[in-house]
Amino acid sequence: MLLNTPKSLCWLLLLALTGCQKLSLRSQNPDDDDEFKSPKTVFIADQVTVSGLHPIQVETVGIVTGLDGTGGDTPPSMYRTMLLEEMKLRGVKHPSRILQSPNTALVIVRAALPPVIQRDDPFDVEVVLPENTEATSLKGGYLLECSLSEQAIVPGKGNLKGHILGSAEGPIMLSTGEGDKASLAGVLKRGRVLGGGRYKGGILQKDREMGLYLRNDLRSVRQSRRVASAIGKRFHSFDHGIKKPLAKPMTDQYIELKVHPRYKANYVRYVQVIRHIAINETTVEQRERMEQLRRKLLVPRTASKAAMELEAIGADSILILKEGLRSPSAEVRFYSADALAYLGDSSGTRELAQAARHEEAFRVFALAALATLDDPVTREMLKELMTQPTLEVKDNAERETWSAETRYGAYRTLWTIDRGDDFIRGERLHQGEYSLHVIPGKGEPMVHLATHRVPEIVIFNDEQRLRTPISLSAGRHIMLTAPKGADTVKISRYEVDEEDEEVTCSTRVVDIIRAVSKMRASYPDIAQMLVQAERQSNIIGRLELDALPQAGRLYHRPPGEIADGVGPLTSAESSTRVGKPNLVPNMFPTADPKEILEEEVDDTPAADARPRPEAGEASLVDVREGSANDDAPEKPAKRSQGLFGRK
Repeated sequence: MLLNTPKSLCWLLLLALTGCQKLSLRSQNPDDDDEFKSPKTVFIADQVTVSGLHPIQVETVGIVTGLDGTGGDTPPSMYRTMLLEEMKLRGVKHPSRILQSPNTALVIVRAALPPVIQRDDPFDVEVVLPENTEATSLKGGYLLECSLSEQAIVPGKGNLKGHILGSAEGPIMLSTGEGDKASLAGVLKRGRVLGGGRYKGGILQKDREMGLYLRNDLRSVRQSRRVASAIGKRFHSFDHGIKKPLAKPMTDQYIELKVHPRYKANYVRYVQVIRHIAINETTVEQRERMEQLRRKLLVPRTASKAAMELEAIGADSILILKEGLRSPSAEVRFYSADALAYLGDSSGTRELAQAARHEEAFRVFALAALATLDDPVTREMLKELMTQPTLEVKDNAERETWSAETRYGAYRTLWTIDRGDDFIRGERLHQGEYSLHVIPGKGEPMVHLATHRVPEIVIFNDEQRLRTPISLSAGRHIMLTAPKGADTVKISRYEVDEEDEEVTCSTRVVDIIRAVSKMRASYPDIAQMLVQAERQSNIIGRLELDALPQAGRLYHRPPGEIADGVGPLTSAESSTRVGKPNLVPNMFPTADPKEILEEEVDDTPAADARPRPEAGEASLVDVREGSANDDAPEKPAKRSQGLFGRK
């Protein structure tokens, strides 16, 4: 036969040798592995776009009461007509007369509902005086309950409202976040109600959820089920012992996606992991890809993406990630520990704690990863981050530094794990409007104020006191005084038609805040008092506002670190940006949410990203009338409440 001829045997031998040579030509550079990846390996990111990542803008008109003669009527406008109609629907008598009062003001109320917000979750509300209003200041004002919905102005139909998505009320905190910062008048005309909004979920009373849309050219029931199945194998929950996937195909194009509990405080990472899940990958193909990822994980410049892909594979990657913990590179160790935490493995806890303490570029992500671990070791390390300094080397000498964002970031992480932990457990003040948390320890004294979402005061070092002499105000009604050298403070409240009140307490910051709150001081009143104290040098330690760790900072790799397993770092590889500034884990209360675009969810850093400062920037303004040495102001008119039937 033909195959038995010597010529045919030579051809077969030549083909066999050629194939063996081809197999032996695989590059040892991890960047070249993609050339040999199986063409059958398709990732979810290649087939879908993510929905539900944009904030929903809601607004309404409301009324602010409790102003000290700085209110007034608004000229005829769409806003005034809307508010009058709302007041009539609620049975308010003589609404026009109420709007003309110098102690009330019509305001525009706006908010941005963040992704994955759940029913009854709080959100910040912006309150702004409209143009041409007679009102001049919102200082001391209280926003009465109002309903928020999507609004649209349609030609020929006027203003149309959507379903009610939330409600809002509460005391207004003035801010310089927007507006004319050089003009006090601009500052006084806008403010924010911290956590004053409550999400209602619309007519269906549902939590906001994310979803996936298949590309139009892939649209089919079969493909929708295939993508949902791939996600369901990796992410699922149990209901009475029954396994339920967190992805559900709803149509031939749309897949409903629920957030896994471990990623609740960092839904952006959840989306990133979902995008890195492979579809229709066989076991053999996955094992081959895992070996490629193992090699990439051990190289600093490819470790981030490799760790993300390994996390998307799931528990089978734990052994490889643990190998990364033994790397001489701090970058490799961090990304390995980061992925392990989201897989429920605490092997990298100490590495994450060290990254949070010593490397500001990794800090925000290290703390977010620690928030997924609830064990005694993690809690103890978070307490150490709050109470122990950081050692920095400068000019070949070690020195102790106290990072505000490390301490408050660790507090926020432990609060996310268990807000009832004895070490940080707070007390609700002023009928539950805000909370006070006291962190014991003898570290550098620090008072932290939150100006977004969570109205709270956190005191680091419970023995810190105010320096005398003291002459402060908390709102319009409360005065604090103490002569030089005194060890007590006199706190007085004056209000029309009510008896004067007076108490004495120690100069401890904690005691003063508690005493002022018992005199019915609101959170903006407390904030005003502390800002005044800081500006008058009454606070011995530091006053920080929103000292939160940030994303998008540069990590500078150590000189001489091996970049690719072959040669030293080039100048372009000497530093890398970690994350993006606007993609901060949602466990940290930040400013109004920005749009999260689809291309921003991947792990490619923005070239023009700019890191933010280490400490929080003060955004409150001392807007009291007169100086600290003025006499007590005249007793203002009593605040009226309950206009819209407030409970």
